[in-house]
Amino acid sequence: MKAVLFSEFGGPLQCVDVPDPTPSRGGVVIRVAASGICRSDWHGWMGHDADVRLPHVPGHELAGVVAAVGANVTRFKVGDRITVPFVSGCGRCEQCAQGQQQICASQFQPGFTAWGSFAEFVAIDYADINLVGLPESIDFVTAASLGCRFATSFRAIVDQARVQPGEWVAIHGCGGVGLSAIMIANAMGARVIAVDIDQAKLDFAKRLGAEVGVLATTDVRAAILEHTRGGAHVSMDALGSRVTCYNSIACLRPQGRHVQVGLMLGAHADPPVPMGLVIAKELQVMGSHGMQAHRYGAMLDLILTDRVKPQLMVEKTISLTAAPAELAAMDSFRGPGITVINDFNH
Repeated sequence: MKAVLFSEFGGPLQCVDVPDPTPSRGGVVIRVAASGICRSDWHGWMGHDADVRLPHVPGHELAGVVAAVGANVTRFKVGDRITVPFVSGCGRCEQCAQGQQQICASQFQPGFTAWGSFAEFVAIDYADINLVGLPESIDFVTAASLGCRFATSFRAIVDQARVQPGEWVAIHGCGGVGLSAIMIANAMGARVIAVDIDQAKLDFAKRLGAEVGVLATTDVRAAILEHTRGGAHVSMDALGSRVTCYNSIACLRPQGRHVQVGLMLGAHADPPVPMGLVIAKELQVMGSHGMQAHRYGAMLDLILTDRVKPQLMVEKTISLTAAPAELAAMDSFRGPGITVINDFNH
């Protein structure tokens, strides 16, 4: 099969022939129909993820058709249309027993702990508890765009932050995660404030449901306190920087909820936290990491009823051979849209 492979961190990304995968006894092989390109893939290529072992094939936002099944798989068969959470559980640990596969201690992550979906085929382990069947009305490109961005945002907004109608929700960073969170919070009936350094991204955020746009070059905390008359009920750092993390906590009203979704890496790994505000205002500070397969139904219902339209975030589709250049440019934050690989033959 053709796949995008790298043999050194930050080194050449090449589209080459590699052996076809075979399913484990509890796994499947998926013929990939679409795969999103995410900044997390860029981090893996750069060596920022300790799970990546060389040589490696990236890609974790995928949708496709089951091509082969292991002997122990009971819930899926060849020909099924599926997608899969980027964090998949082992099905055996304490967290999985509680339905919390997104924090499984032995989690399987295509594109990180194993070869990923920048390829014609990808092997997925623990299939019965992790695969998600796709309704016929949701096309593969849209399904791939859900990937880690939309699904992660759904869990962060709906399950972790428990956003309620009429609440003010501030989203710091209008990349794929942030824009997904804006759509989802708006669908929950919240009033959304988008924060970004780029006015064009703020304009796009308003098209997706943000009521207010705040330029990050201004005093973000002051602007949000003024717009909300006291602070946001919920605030989410969708970017992952020392500044956005601090601002997200500092802009909350008493007993507000901060959700950290953006990865804190490199120089941003140890951010300052306004702990005095956390104590004085009784703030909640929580993380959110992926989403379990059994929660996809609620998210897909939002799509099927047109309450959210993740397809609006797909900026372009490309071939697998164009993926190396696209991935290498992921650190430039060039635009708000998502790029999806959907041509694996050229």
